[in-house]
Formats: sequence, structure tokens, C-alpha cells
Amino acid sequence: MAKEEISDYEQQRQANIAERDALIKQLALDAASAAFQPKKTISKPSTNGTRTHKKTPIRRVKEEVVPRRTSSRLAGLTADSEVAKRKAEDEYEAVQEVARLKRQRVSGNLDLTDIVVTGKGWDKSENFLVDVFTRGAKPYERTFEISEVKETSDKELKSLREKMSNLELYDGFEPNQIKITPERIYSLGFHPEPSKALIFAGDKLGNLGIFDASQTTNPAPKTELIKAEELDPDDPDLDDEDLPTPAITSFHLHTRTISAFQFSPLNASHLYTASYDSSLRLLDLAKSSSTEVYGPSDSQADEPLSGIEVDPLSPHVLYFSRLDGYVGRHDTRANSASGTEAWQLSEKKIGGFSIHPQYPHFLATASLDRCMRLWDLRKMHGKGEAKAPICVGEHQSRLSVSHAAFNSVGQVATASYDDTVKIHSFEGMGGWSAGHTLEESSMEPSATIRHNNQTGRWVTILRAQWQAQPSDSVQRFCIGNMNRFVDIYTAKGEQLAQLGGDGITAVPAVAQFHPTNDWIAAGTASGKLCLWM
Repeated sequence: MAKEEISDYEQQRQANIAERDALIKQLALDAASAAFQPKKTISKPSTNGTRTHKKTPIRRVKEEVVPRRTSSRLAGLTADSEVAKRKAEDEYEAVQEVARLKRQRVSGNLDLTDIVVTGKGWDKSENFLVDVFTRGAKPYERTFEISEVKETSDKELKSLREKMSNLELYDGFEPNQIKITPERIYSLGFHPEPSKALIFAGDKLGNLGIFDASQTTNPAPKTELIKAEELDPDDPDLDDEDLPTPAITSFHLHTRTISAFQFSPLNASHLYTASYDSSLRLLDLAKSSSTEVYGPSDSQADEPLSGIEVDPLSPHVLYFSRLDGYVGRHDTRANSASGTEAWQLSEKKIGGFSIHPQYPHFLATASLDRCMRLWDLRKMHGKGEAKAPICVGEHQSRLSVSHAAFNSVGQVATASYDDTVKIHSFEGMGGWSAGHTLEESSMEPSATIRHNNQTGRWVTILRAQWQAQPSDSVQRFCIGNMNRFVDIYTAKGEQLAQLGGDGITAVPAVAQFHPTNDWIAAGTASGKLCLWM
């Protein structure tokens, strides 16, 4: 029988089947051979030039100490004996007692230092939680009572407290009537004349107001003369024009905030003012003129000034601080370009500075970087723009430091946003050689006062201001109180008085002593003046 001829289709089909079978066999052989091959070692990448990541340290949890189990065999006890049973019962009761004590309520007082679990070590002196509850004003709530004055055992301190507490609010006009400046007061001070109280104040818009407290109350502008005390401000039939008004003089010296001013120690008719408009001006009261004594060479430059000090030994030399962290020195006998040098003493804003009254080559600065620093201008380091005086030492606070002020004996008072006022005492500064530096411990404050310094946006920053030349030689300073008072302290941190009075409707934030007399003036955010004499 003849073999049947295979069609082309059938031939192609059988070829495909054969090809598929061959492929399957090959795959099977490859898989089998791979199973017997050794595993390839994966080399680790080189660590040269690459960043290595440290392993996260394993946190070790401290186990609770419980009564330890002991071996009865090693103790020589027979299994199932009465002694072994009693031992097991004692161990069980001990474990149960530990568990019960852990759940038991703790009675009595607890010291947070003893019960801190995790986090930074607890320090009562830097209790950050206190700020949360003391922050904010509590109008007319006293933090220093008259009873504390009466209970003072130290005779000298009691006498001084009585003297300061007896200062009375100026009765010529109510504080609400003495609007010494149109806008918020940023700087304030007395004319050094001791025979009468002459108060100057600079405001946010560059106005300088002057109030003479020796003036008598003006009679009402009517045909009949009416005594001021007979006028009732609550009388609905009484117009504002009928109320007596104080005589206040105001000048628009600068185009922006007058941040600080100071009288010349040689000429009491010369007043130097510093402003956010980047200029220093000399107001000559005798000649009734105002002259710019310093300004950037570039008229378009914006270098706001935050403070000014007149050298007590060389009154033609002015020191100033800027908001960009620079402190400068300008000689008024030269032009602005050649007579000025400036040094960057902080990378952030310098809010205030002060020079030592006896040794003006020493300078104290307070800045937004939380530091109070002491500088010696006799020795410089660096060249060109990097030139700067030697830093004698620094003290860091928990939050930014607003101001630093020297008193006549070389103590520095600072106010900080960590709600503290600190007093730093430096002994023997006159004997320090140029370039002398202090250890960190020597920069620690000799006294620290808890004080609410949270002014917020609408109240001028609180600053501790010393009395320049106290008549009894007792160093003291004043500072505004957010509860609408003015506080007075000694250099030891002892509070002497808390001044207030009727008619004070805002925080008297900008407070200042008269240089020699026990008079205190304070200005508010509404431009009103409070005066105690």
C-alpha cells in the first residue's frame, strides 16, 4: 500500500511541535544546571566619597527590678518540702507587692525634678511652663504690695522702699490729658536740669514732644475763670474745649521712628537723636535748629538705627547701633564718610547697647540671637569689613535679649523675652588690659528677676533703665510693667516700689529716671505721659 503523501500544512505543524519540545528541554537543562552553580557574592559599594548612615541606636528599656528567683537545690532545700513551698509563696507575695505599689495612688506633694521621665533635665530656674501662664497683661493687678514694704526687716531697704513708694502721680493733669506725642512712644527721657521736670519723648512717626511739668493748669477759655478742680469731666454739658489742656511742644525731626536720644554731657541744650530713617541729628535748643550729623553716604540706603550713646570723655564722639547687627562710631568733627566706622557684632538685630560711663571703651550689646555680649574697643581683630573689637564675653538667654544698659559702677541690666531681667556685675573693669576675656562663669548674672516682658505687637519693648547719678549712691533702675505700673529695683534685684495711679489706661512701657532727682516718667502706646514725683 503506498504511503500517503503529507500535506504542507501537516509538515509545518509537526515542525512547530518539534521546535517547541526542543525549547522546553533546553529550559529544563538550564534550570537544572543553575541549581548546582555557586551563589555569586555581591560586593558592597565602596564607602569612599559616599555618606555613611549611622545605625539608629537601640533604645534600652530599663527593666523593673523585681525580687530575684533563687535555686532551691543550691540552697540545700528538698523539693516539695515545707520550706520550699514557703519560699515560693514568699517570692510570689513579693512580686504581687511590687505590682500593687506600681498601681497605688501617690499622695502628697511631688517635685517635678524627682519625677521627670524623659526629655531635657528639669531646671526650676528656667521653667519654660511659667511663661505660658504669666504671659499677657492683668491690668491693675499688683505684683508688689504695700504690705511688703511694711514687713521689710532691713532698715535701709525699708527706708528706700518707703521713699520710692511715696512718689505720687503728677496731679497737674491726668495722664490721659498729657498726649506728649501724636503716636506710640518709643523713646523718652528727662532734661538733666534738676530744678524742674522737662520731659522729652520720641514717637513712631519721628515726632519729638516736650512737656514742662512746672506749668500751672490753664484756666478754661471762658469769660469766667473756673478752677480746674471744679470741672467735672463726666458732666454731659461740658465740652472738651472747657477742660484745661497742658502746653506741649512737638517737632517733626525725623521721617521715621525716633528710637533713642541723649543729651550731651557738656552742653545740656544739645540733644542727639537716632532714628529708623538711618540718621543722627543734633537738636540745638538754644539756637532752635536741628542738624543732621550722620547719615549713610548713599541717600537711598536703609540702615535703621536702634540706639545712640554720647562718649562721656569725648562728647564729639557718638556711638550708634543698627537693626542689621552693626555698631558704629562717628566723630562729629569730620564728615559722615571719613569720620565713621562700623563693626558687625551680631548676625541679627541689635535692639539696644550701652557704653560704660567711666570706661567708654567697654560696650555691651543685646541682640535677637539671645546674647548679651561685652566688647573691648581698645583691641581690634580682622581686616576690612571683617574688622571688629575683641569680645570680652557673652551670656546667652533662652530667648532674645531686648536691651543692655550700664550703670555708673559698671553693672549691666538686660531685659529678655524669656521673662527675666538680669543684672551682671563686673568687678575691676578699670584694671582690665586690652584684649582681656572672661570665662563663661564670670558672665553669669549676679541677680535674676522674674518679670513679664511679653509686650506683643502694640506695646513698645520693655527696657531696664538705670538712674544715672542717684543722690544716695544706691544703684536702681525702672522698667514698665504690663499690668499698667512701673517697677523699681535695686542692683541686687530687690524690688523697691510699684508705681501706679488713677487715669493710667495703657501700659507705661517706656520708663525713665531723671538723672539725679527721684522722678520717673513713662510713655504709652497712645502717646500719653505718666509722671511720678
